[in-house]
Formats: sequence, structure tokens, C-alpha cells
Amino acid sequence: MVSFFYSHLSAGAGGWSPLISDKYQWLEVDLGERTKITAVATQGRYGSSDWLTSYLLMFSDTGHNWKQYRQEDSIGSFPGNSNADSVVQYKLQQPAIARFLRLIPLDWNPSGRIGLRLETYGCPYTSDVVSLNGGSSSLVYRLSPGPWRTSKEVVSLKFKTLRNSGILLHAEGQQGVSLSLELERGKLQLLNQIIHLMKHPSSKTSPEPLRLASLGSLLDDQHWHHVVLEQKNAHLNLTVDKNTERVHLGAIHSLRSQKPDTSSKDLHGCIENLLYNGFNLIELAKNSDHQVTVRGNVTFSCAEPVSVALTFTGPQSFLQLPGTTASSPGGVSVGFQFRTWNKGGLLFTFSLPQQEGMVWLYLSDARLRLMIHISGLWPALFSGAALNDGQWHSVDFTARRGRLTISVDKGEGGCPAEEHSEECRNLFETFQGCMRLLTVENQPVDLIKVQQRLLGNYSQLQIDMCGIIDRCSPSHCEHGGRCSQSWTVFHCNCSDTGYSGATCHSSVYEQSCEAYKHNGNTSGHFYIDVDGSGPIKPQLVYCNMTEETTWMVLLHNNTELTRVRPSPAVSQHSVHFDYSTQEEQLLAAISQSEHCEQELSYHCRKSRLLNTLEGSPFSWWLGGPGQGRVQTYWGGAHPGSQQCACGLQGDCVDLQHYCNCDADRLEWTEDSGLLTHKDTLPVRSLVLGDIQRPGSEAAYRVGPLRCHGDKNFWNAAFFDKETSYLHFPTFHGELSADISFLFKTTGSSGVFLENLGIKDFIRIELSSSTQVVFSFDVGNGPLEVRVESSVPLNDNRWHRVRAERNVKEASLRLDELPVATQEAPTDGHFHLQLNSQLFIGGTASRQKGFRGCIRSLQLNGVTLDLEERAKITPGVQPGCPGHCSSYGSLCQNHGRCVERASGFQCDCSLSAYAGVFCQTEVSASFKPGTSVSYTFKEPYELSRNRSALPSSIYSEMTLRAENISLSFRTNQSPALLLYVSSYYREYLAVLISKHDKLEVRYKLDSSRDAEVLRSSVRNVANGQLHTVTIKRLTDSVSVQIDENAREDFNLTSDGEFNAVKSLVLGRVHESDDLDPDLAKLASLGFTGCLSVVHFNTISPLKAALRHSDTSPVIITGPLVQSNCGSAASTNPYAAENTPHLSGKKGGASFANQIKTKMSLCVLRACVCVCVLLMGAAVCELHYGLIKFVHLVGATNDNVLDNIIN
Repeated sequence: MVSFFYSHLSAGAGGWSPLISDKYQWLEVDLGERTKITAVATQGRYGSSDWLTSYLLMFSDTGHNWKQYRQEDSIGSFPGNSNADSVVQYKLQQPAIARFLRLIPLDWNPSGRIGLRLETYGCPYTSDVVSLNGGSSSLVYRLSPGPWRTSKEVVSLKFKTLRNSGILLHAEGQQGVSLSLELERGKLQLLNQIIHLMKHPSSKTSPEPLRLASLGSLLDDQHWHHVVLEQKNAHLNLTVDKNTERVHLGAIHSLRSQKPDTSSKDLHGCIENLLYNGFNLIELAKNSDHQVTVRGNVTFSCAEPVSVALTFTGPQSFLQLPGTTASSPGGVSVGFQFRTWNKGGLLFTFSLPQQEGMVWLYLSDARLRLMIHISGLWPALFSGAALNDGQWHSVDFTARRGRLTISVDKGEGGCPAEEHSEECRNLFETFQGCMRLLTVENQPVDLIKVQQRLLGNYSQLQIDMCGIIDRCSPSHCEHGGRCSQSWTVFHCNCSDTGYSGATCHSSVYEQSCEAYKHNGNTSGHFYIDVDGSGPIKPQLVYCNMTEETTWMVLLHNNTELTRVRPSPAVSQHSVHFDYSTQEEQLLAAISQSEHCEQELSYHCRKSRLLNTLEGSPFSWWLGGPGQGRVQTYWGGAHPGSQQCACGLQGDCVDLQHYCNCDADRLEWTEDSGLLTHKDTLPVRSLVLGDIQRPGSEAAYRVGPLRCHGDKNFWNAAFFDKETSYLHFPTFHGELSADISFLFKTTGSSGVFLENLGIKDFIRIELSSSTQVVFSFDVGNGPLEVRVESSVPLNDNRWHRVRAERNVKEASLRLDELPVATQEAPTDGHFHLQLNSQLFIGGTASRQKGFRGCIRSLQLNGVTLDLEERAKITPGVQPGCPGHCSSYGSLCQNHGRCVERASGFQCDCSLSAYAGVFCQTEVSASFKPGTSVSYTFKEPYELSRNRSALPSSIYSEMTLRAENISLSFRTNQSPALLLYVSSYYREYLAVLISKHDKLEVRYKLDSSRDAEVLRSSVRNVANGQLHTVTIKRLTDSVSVQIDENAREDFNLTSDGEFNAVKSLVLGRVHESDDLDPDLAKLASLGFTGCLSVVHFNTISPLKAALRHSDTSPVIITGPLVQSNCGSAASTNPYAAENTPHLSGKKGGASFANQIKTKMSLCVLRACVCVCVLLMGAAVCELHYGLIKFVHLVGATNDNVLDNIIN
């Protein structure tokens, strides 16, 4: 290490102190030659009150075109001293290579002046440099003939240029394949081109090159940029400065045979230390090595043109120059180049003294506009477009002989002086950007004299440097977000990415079907993002929430039963399955699920499957990650067993074999079952072997992949003491971090999470019973984001917290409250550097701990396994019961929430509805002969003469109140909707009269006529869905139809409905006790739809449709479950593909009857029944994707054709 010092530290009196202490002073050091500078140290002026508290560092090779040194690519200032004597040393994170160093004071001791002693540390720097000046100047390197043993090739170099285009490297390999490194609009492009040779060697076709990678930005700044191109096998890494992009080369061959490029995009600039696999090509060229050929104008030094730029940093920046006026004989001419990211800003202005006017040249909507004011507004001159692209653009303005001309990038525009336009009106914005090559009256302006205050005046300018920064290179927008920028900030457009936030970091989708369910969703297609903010993209899946278990269904390209059609001379039939999701999505979904399964079935006739345990299998399948591994077991058996389900259960058709198909019989049989071992899922391909023999026939089916159970969603821990906590490895979220979890507590405060660094930290806590705080420090001082809730958070219910911190902002969201945000400093530290353990539920000091439950804790999409860590941690218990307090409201229509170890379940037994949340209406289409009779509790003793039984026998069936609700849809009038009978010849009837009005008839005294309660609502038999609610309490009755006003009635009877016998929907077969007119109506039956029928605590229609085996119901006639009770139903009487129930008390389902028959049959007569069952199952599993053909009298030979076709 060599130390270079100026006004040596601690050397006694002395130091640098300018006469004027302001921000326009600087200290410049010439190190004599380019040096690798590794550190700087500062000290105040000896024996004084003069010292710097902060400063900037600039570096340059030539004493011009300075470049500011930045920490972490953002922080520009360095901390200085707190007194005149102490030494503050700062080691540069990345060494700077330069000859000149310039220190610019920013702040100093307010009680003193600028004062400084400076010391720099570094090492000598040597390099080989070549200057290329276009005109086909190049170095050509050819490898020596003979075998080349290395599998890794590396090219590295540094370059600098003032031009934004040019080719740095061109290499041609074998078979016409070439790679190029080309500078285009200040970005480095890696291009691949394949040259196709025609029949004649001189004839070639050169298609457009393929861009493999694009890195860097603003590389035409005349500063050194480091490039490394590394190829290893089929991968190639391109590094520009500190950013790397990885490319898969595929068919691209080695870079060995290199030839010169003949493109016209020659590089004008310098290249330093050009190395190929460790060989210094510039040194070889200087030594005239035969492998390197020098072509064109090449010199072995870097001749740099002097170009002095200006940087306008903000609203206070301006430059004022003396110049001629428009009235001078030659008129006025001004020229310059500029670059900016902003769409608007004032570029220059000058006065017209004789005309008492002004001229403004400005940017508006990224176009150049000129406006002149002379006793009013002249029209605007327009020129250029999209001038805020960060590229240099040249501007030339002239005003001569009454004509104005302005050109941008050599494109001219103008307007005559006499035209007027209102478009000229505009409010000017501040220009922020760079200018160079400034000329007035065709004479260059000496900006160094401006800097020395010898010419003109200026303020808040950075002279002799262009301080433009590309905030989109590298882009901080994640997941494909599109980056745009202004001079000071960048913006991410997250449209169509599936992510949100300032940097498109957080997924807008849930991570599983389980999570969607607990948001109150029902079955349907959903996007799930299995790793949240991680790299795996969202995937579209079907979530089946019709059962207690929530299934995620992943389809592939062929889930139908497919007949094997053998090809001649092909001994095996192979089929591959392509899934609707990408590989990493598929494997992550399987890993996250608690259980996965996939149906695998083989239908065979004289086609063997697995042979014997000892023999080689005829057929097999591949399953698991990638292309899958060979599996020789079948659905329902265990991996490696080479058996089918019947072999495991011991019920194969031939007990000498372990698969039904291996019996090799002429009759159709099958081997089917579920594959449930996640390591072997999904099924990737299927190979079927025994299909070529005469008489062999077969069909296969691989069902969709179905998974349930989210291992992450319910992963929870209970912290029963404020001093208890869990600890995990350090959280790494340097540039972007998102944290999400659910909590519930009865405490008013506590720390959920904390991770510390030396100075940095991150913490989320419950600061009060209504406030959550997200706080952190990345080196700019602590920042806090707070969310206040209007309701207490210590209500022992689950609350969701989502926090995110990135280089642009921090945000915090609590439940569904609005997001709170805190912007990060534009030029500040942004790396979060932590080094301690991550504490959950407490802190390292064991103070302010959290007492309660934390669940589903995820950091950057990765779930922390709280339960496993809690099992070995005192004071913390795995799991957390009590979910109904939070999710019980999801159970609708009198559904009851039931606690489970992981989650909850809606018990719909007391509801007329069904479904996962008791939200699905249970409806049926009725025909005239349909009848559903529900029998209430019968008496203890039955007698032939029921009228002689004492009333005490029926005491439990005496009603003093009813609560009845149902929905109906019909065009029939009159019609009987509901009838309730009694052992005492009393009844209740709900009907539609011949006038299309609803009537409720009560006969609560057998000696009196029925009392008729008529609703005033008209036209209820109009084919529309109507909902009726009837409530009685003794003699008071209320009736409400749809949203109409409630109607109240009073009965004259005693209000007791004695000895209730049965409830009938549809046709009433026992009508002896009815009045004649009602009996006639009851015999007609009901044609239409009944839905969600509820009588007190029973649901007779649901009992008949869903629980006919265990409920006291008698069904006669056709009863077809339907969705006709849905308000959105367009075909109200169309039945769904569900079994019919008829003619049997307790109603064993048709499906069960068929299964019973199946177990007894192997002959032709039963084949049709088997097909019907299989077809129904296929239709249900594929959600209607497969058309089901109803077969009647099919024979054994054509059954399979009918199934498939």
C-alpha cells in the first residue's frame, strides 16, 4: 500500500482553507499518474475551528469530465469531521482508478470556515490501452490450430467512449455462428447471429441478430466501464460493471475461431486490459505477436477529447452568459447538446430589448418548443420527439431576418414571424439534465472560465461533469415490471404482472386455494402464487370448494379415457402429458400441499399390464420432478411394489396375479386407483407394452392432479409469556423485503418480529391496542410506518399484517384498511444490513414481548416453520386453536362454525343450504307425480284407533310457533307448495291460489273451518323466483314475499298445532283429512322448482336430496336436483347430471344400487352399467369437459368405442 498525502495529517500548522467559504470551492489533487485509490482520510485545519462535516469526492483521468464517487450507487456525500484534530478515514467500497481527485465541501463547522487536511491511500495502477478511431480500426486475434482443452472461455476488458454506438467485440465460431458485443444507445447488447451458407460459398443469408442480453446504461459518458463475457458449457454470463445477466446458449458453439467484424458501427474510443483466457491481447499486439493483427488507425494510448459538460441539478440551477441581441446584424444563434429524463424544463431564454420581448426554448411533453413574446404571444415552434430518453440531443437555434429556425438532431423546423397560435401558452418546468458543446454566435463557450467566475454567472451547477443517473439500470422493478424515470425518481408499471407495490414486489394473489376459501370465495378458477413475492410466477388453477376439503386441481392435455390405437411395427405405445402450469409452479404446488393424488386407470381386454412380481413389466409410467422417474406400480398400490390396487387388497380376478389385467382375459376389466405418493407425482408419461397381440384392446386414463391442504396457511405458534420468543437465522432482505402474518391476542402491545444489525434494524410491533408500527433503519436514520385501527386489535380474532420495504418506499397494511406508506430518501442508503438472529414474538432484550398467536409468517414468500421450532422452545406452543371467532361469519344461512385443529368447518346440518359455507341453495325440479314426505317423530305406541290415544302421547309434537321459509319458481296456479298434517286432522298449507296470489291456510281446530290468510302480492306464478317467509307465534302470523312489505295476520283459534304428523312437498297422496277443494289441489301435484325449504329446525328437501339414506323421508315420482333455485338460473327446470331418487323409503341412491350390481357381474349385461358409472365419474371430475353418452343395450364389443367416442 502506497500512501499519497497532501498537507499531511497531524503535521502541525497548515491545511487548506479557501478565502471564501461557499459550496463552489474545491480541492484538486494530481497524483501524477492513474492510481488505484482505496481510501481517503480528512482532518480539520490545525489549531483552528475550521473543518468539514461532509463533502463529495470526484475522480478524473484528465482533469476534466469528472465523475462523482457514490456509495451503494446512491449515497454521494461522505461524513467529515466533528473537530479540527480527529482523523476520519473512509475506505472506498469499490476502489477508484484515476489520476485526479477533487474534494468538494458540502458543509463545515458553522463557527468556523472551510478547513482541511487530506490524505489518500492507494496503489500504483498499470494497464495496456489501445485507442480505436473508427475507419475499420480493430485488433484481430486468431487462435493457434490444434485441439483446445478448456471448457471455459473468458473475455474481459474495460472501455470508454463518447459515442453511444459501436462494436466492442465480434467473435465467429463454427457453423456460421457469431456473437457480438455492441454498444447501442449507450447500452451494451449481446447479439447472436447465424449466417446460413447457400450453395455458392460467396452467397450468404444474414438474418437479423438475436439479442441475448442487454446491460448497462449511459455507457457513452467517457468513463471506464468493465465488461466480462464468460462462457462455460451451454451458459454465458455477461457482466457490465457490477451487474450480471445469465444466458442459456443452446445451440451456440464455442467462441474459438474469431474473425474481425466488417460492420460500419466501428468503436470510437479506448479499450484497456483486453484479456482472452488470461492472454493480454493488447500486449501481444504491441509486441507484434503473429496471432494478433492490427488494422486501421490504432494507437497504444488513450487520446481523450475534452468535452466540458454542465449538470443542472434542481430548481435553483442556472447559467447566465453575455451574448448578442436579436437586433444585431447577424441575428442570434445558439447551439448545444443536452440529455435528460424529464419531459419538461426550460432550456434557455433571452430578451429582445428593442421589441421589449422575450424568447423561451423549453421542453414540453418531451418535445422541443420555442415561444416568443412580443406584445402578445407568437406561435410555438415544435421540433423533435421523445427527447427525455437520456441520450444526447443536439439543438441549433437561429433568428435572422424575421425568420426563426430550430433544429434538433439535424431535423429542422420553423415558423414565420407573423403567425399566431394559442398553443404557445405553457408554464415552464425546471430543466434537470446535462448540457455540453454550448455555442453562441457559432463560437464555443469556455465553461471552464464560467467555473472560474471569469465569464457569465451561474448557480447550483455541476461544471465539467454530467451527473445524469439511470435509475432504471439496473431496474429495481421486479417480476417484469416496466421501469420509467425522471431526473430524481423512478416508477414501476406493474400492469399485467400479477404483482403490486412501488417495485412490483408483492403478489396480488393468494398462495393457495385454502387461502381463497378463507377469504369467503367459493369454487372457481383462481390464480395462485405459491411463493408470494418469490420468483415463481402465478398459475391458474381450479379450486374445488364443494367438499369439506378444499382441492386444487391442475389439468393436463389429456384427462379423458383414451383408447390405445397401436401402430404397425411399434411394440409400445407412449404418451406424454403436458400440464397447464410451468415446472417450478407444479413442483412448488405439490411441495406446499399436505396431500396430492392422481387417478391412474387401465381398461383392458387381453392386454397385460405389469406381468408378475419377478418379470419385467409390460407397462410403466414416469412421474416426479423433471422428466420423471420410472414407476412400476399402479394406482392404489405402493411405490416399487409392481402391483395394482387389487393385488394389495387381495381381490384380483385371478389371485395368481397382482393386477386384474394380468389375468389376460377376453372380458373387459380394469385396474384403477389413486397415486398418492407426492415424490412420484405428477404423472409425466405413460408407456403401454402389451397392445400388439391379436385381440388385445386397451384404454387408459390419467386424471388431473389434485392437491389439498396448505402446510403454510395454518402453521402457527402460541406465545404464552411476554418473555418467550422463537429465533431463526438472519433475515436477508437487503434491497426488498416483504413480511406477512396473521396474529390474534388479548394483549395491548408486543413485538411481533425484530432483527438487528450493527446499526440497521427491522421491527414490527403492536404499539397499542389499536396501532401496528413497522420501523426500520437502513443507515438514513429510523423510519416508521403506522396504521391505526378504529376497532381494538386485542379482540382475540385473527388480524392480517403485510409490510414491505424496498428502495423506493415502505408500506404497511393491516387487514383491509388503507395502505400506509413512507417514501425512502432519493439519494440515501438502501441496503438493509442485518447480522443477528431473527426474533419472533419477542426481542433480544426479552422486553416488550408478544403474548398471543402468530400464524402463516412469511418473509419474502418463504414460510417460517413456527410449529417445528415451537416444539423445542419453552414458553411457546405449536399451533393455535380458536378460528371460529374470526372465520365463523363465513358460515351463512344458520350454518354453525366447528373448530378443527387446522382451521374450521361450517356445519350445515341445521341449514337448508349446503356447500362449504352453507351458501349453496338446495333445489329440485318437481313434476306432477313428485312427492317428498317427511315424517316427524312418531308416538311411542300405535293403535288402530289413533283418535283414542291420549294427547300426552303427542305432547312433544305440539307446536305453538313455526318459522317457515322456502323459494319457488312456477307457472302453475293454483298449486300446493307445502302441506303439514296432524294426527288430530289439523293442518297447515301454503299454496298459490287461482288468482296467482299466495295463501296460507291454518286449521288448528278440527271442528272449525280452516282460516285463510291471503297475501296482497300479485302474480307469484310468473316463472320468476320468489322467496316466502312465514312466522307464527300462537295466534300472530306474518308473511313476507321477496322484498315486499311484511303482512301481519291474527288467528282466531287457540294457537296450538297439535300432534304434527308429516310435511309434504309436491303431490299429497293421503288427502282424506283435507277439505274438498284442498284435496283436489293436492292431487294435482306441483310442477316447478322448490328451493331451500326450511320448517323450524328441519330441511325436508335437503334431507331428501342429500341424506335420503338416514332421514325419515319417502320419495315418490321423479325428484331431480337442480340449480333452478338460483336467482341467476337461465334454465330453471333443467336438471343437473345427478342421480334420480325414487320409490323407496330411505331412498338408497341409484349410484349405490349400480355399485351393488357391479360387484355381482362380469358378463355382458353388466358392462353397460359399468360404463354408465365410469362416465358419470368422468363428467364430475372434469367439470363438464367430457361429453357423456348414455348407453342402452350396448354390447361388449362396442362399449369402449362408445365411452371414448
